[in-house]
Amino acid sequence: MTTENDSSIVLGFLIFPGFPMACLTSAIEPLRAANEIAGHCAFAWKLISETGERVRSSAAVSFDPDMALQDVQDLDYLFLLSSPLAPFDAPKSTQGHLRRLARHGMTLGGVSGGVFPLARAGLLQDHVCSVHWCYEAAFAAEFPDIRTSDDVIVIDRQRHTASGAAAVFDLMLQLIDRKLGEDVTTEVACWFQHPLVRGQGVRQKIPTVRGESTADMLPDTVAQAVQIFASHIEDPLNVADVAQLVGVSPRQLERLFKGATGRSPSQYYRSLRMNAARQLVQYSRDTMTQVALAVGYATTTPMVAHYREAFGLTPQQDRQKINLFRVENNRSIPSV
Repeated sequence: MTTENDSSIVLGFLIFPGFPMACLTSAIEPLRAANEIAGHCAFAWKLISETGERVRSSAAVSFDPDMALQDVQDLDYLFLLSSPLAPFDAPKSTQGHLRRLARHGMTLGGVSGGVFPLARAGLLQDHVCSVHWCYEAAFAAEFPDIRTSDDVIVIDRQRHTASGAAAVFDLMLQLIDRKLGEDVTTEVACWFQHPLVRGQGVRQKIPTVRGESTADMLPDTVAQAVQIFASHIEDPLNVADVAQLVGVSPRQLERLFKGATGRSPSQYYRSLRMNAARQLVQYSRDTMTQVALAVGYATTTPMVAHYREAFGLTPQQDRQKINLFRVENNRSIPSV
């Protein structure tokens, strides 16, 4: 552990059961390297849990915090690391303490699923936040009034959010750059063979149906159609209407989609809706009727049939399976 001094920037990491360990190490390691390269303690960090008790990560590795949340005072930044469904032990007092820290000027942030408890504490109202693509539907269902972004990092005043482990590494590089300058930042990145320092405005890479490609690699016309599909999950559009919106014929859109993704536009559209349904099944407490309505089905029957076709089991079976995993292993999957 680093020894604090007056000039140190001090960060706290509030960890919840089932938090993604990679996000913690991706935050701390570049700070540790920056201290070594600079030759002094530019950054210090504290590990925090709600109660001060040991916390087990999603990788089944346990961590002993330095303090309980109620003892937190003089931090420059506090980042929440969590799975989407991790609860507060004492919601009223804990959320109140987080809000007090914010009122006293502390910068708060969430990494990966950590945006969920941050939002539950009311700390993302009137802010934009980064949400990992695999949690997007669940977050939107629980917090429909909070503005989200698919950028890997969002810094909105005193709220810093990062979509996952690689993103929080980039966010720490930004802090290092502000504190120690470009030369140290570049050397830190090179230590870890981190080839590209991403800032704000860089969108997340989202897998397409073809495993070797991501959404940012799609042809422009297909990418435009995908954006329209993605913004109409709850109220599906006719593929012919989407073709008209992007300025091509339905037949041409079919050909472009099959060439880029290996599927027809309608098949691709359904896969987007099914992926959104699976997020709600795994990371929300919505009923199956609510899930069906959220992904554009008037009843559960066709949604369940398409879900089984896509994933090999019904949504009810999928939720039962992941809940059993969480109970037996004290973790949430997947953690990113």
